[in-house]
Amino acid sequence: MQVTETLNEGLKRGYAITVTAAELDAKVEEKLKEAQPDVEMKGFRKGKVPMALLRKQFGQRLMGESMQEAIDAALTSHLEETGDRPAAQPEMKMTNEDWKEGDDVAVDVSYEKLPDIAEVAFSEITLERMVVKADEDSVKEALDNLAESPQAVTYEAKKTQAKKDDQVILDFVGKVDGEPFEGGAAEDYPLVLGSNSFIPGFEDGLLKVKAGDEKDVEVTFPEDYQAENLAGKKAVFSCKIKEVKGPKKPALNDELAKKFGADDLEALKTQISERLEAEYTGASRAVAKRALLDALDKEVSFDLPLSLVEAEASQIAHQLWHEENPDVEGHDHPTIEPTDEHTQLAERRVKLGLLLADIGQKAEVKVTDQEMTQAIMNQARQYPGQERQFFEFVQQNAQFRQQLQAPLFEDKVVDHIFEAATVTEKEVSKDDLQKAVEALEEE
Repeated sequence: MQVTETLNEGLKRGYAITVTAAELDAKVEEKLKEAQPDVEMKGFRKGKVPMALLRKQFGQRLMGESMQEAIDAALTSHLEETGDRPAAQPEMKMTNEDWKEGDDVAVDVSYEKLPDIAEVAFSEITLERMVVKADEDSVKEALDNLAESPQAVTYEAKKTQAKKDDQVILDFVGKVDGEPFEGGAAEDYPLVLGSNSFIPGFEDGLLKVKAGDEKDVEVTFPEDYQAENLAGKKAVFSCKIKEVKGPKKPALNDELAKKFGADDLEALKTQISERLEAEYTGASRAVAKRALLDALDKEVSFDLPLSLVEAEASQIAHQLWHEENPDVEGHDHPTIEPTDEHTQLAERRVKLGLLLADIGQKAEVKVTDQEMTQAIMNQARQYPGQERQFFEFVQQNAQFRQQLQAPLFEDKVVDHIFEAATVTEKEVSKDDLQKAVEALEEE
């Protein structure tokens, strides 16, 4: 077997691999001898079929297998010897297309190898981490928001007309084409106007009603309504208003705290303070992470595999096109050509992706089974009632598991760099942190 280099330009590599006819024949012979003891054929006892007959019966199929195995073995041996790591699946092309049994096999192999990346002096990277404390005003604002939440608000009867945010207690019967439909009636139903918990138009139709009023509200079910027999249909709801109640904001006291699982008001304030500071810490980390990535992008340089950049640029262009054309759900649209801006962004993503992967590998960063399980559980919560199907999907889909693992791995690598970099803390206001986060979103 011969491997001859045909291309060595930047990260591009090309090789001509030749597998001799003798090598192929020997491999076929080996496979036949291995299979012979288990082969049964009419006229022969098991394991006693002549080799010539076996070759005639199975030789052609085994020749194809032997070709592929020999070429794969040659490539694997070459990669182990050179240390090359292909950026994508190597391209293989048989060059003697008129091959017949007895000829050597000639194959051209080409790929782009991943670049060699120099060690990064993390200690020379200087970063600033914003620190925000949860002050009394922020805690008070969060308390006020809790007091106005549906869980905390109570309602008291009023004699005036119903307006947005009021609660209406009513009986109703819905009819389509004059006939009641299943699930379209209720008694003593408490409905908060403006909650959008009913069909569009229903709550608006109850504005300005008073206790004792009777009113027919006409609505049209959405075209995508879950009950197909009602989708797109016009309906009339006959409503009897029993009571109108206005919202009453609760006092900030121990009773309110207990509604949110705290022992008393001070304990609730402590919980709020801890939650706010956790949010501030997360936002601060995002800002510091962007600063770190910017620093790495500026300080580190190496050749990029063109195939990875082109694929990433195409993906970016495609994603942005769909964001600008949300009505197009499928991929039946004109070819989207990446712009220079898309390519520049792709170069940054590919560079940082390769760099973080290299740093993580050298530092032996691992995502634990427990961390993966937690990530899967977090995703499963987005599909209430379908958790079992989601877990089965994850088990059967290696690519999706990789998508879940990638951000976990990246964050652990970033934390590894933070520990070695020179990081100073600077106490700032909540507004300063908010401006910094908004600046990230604008880029």
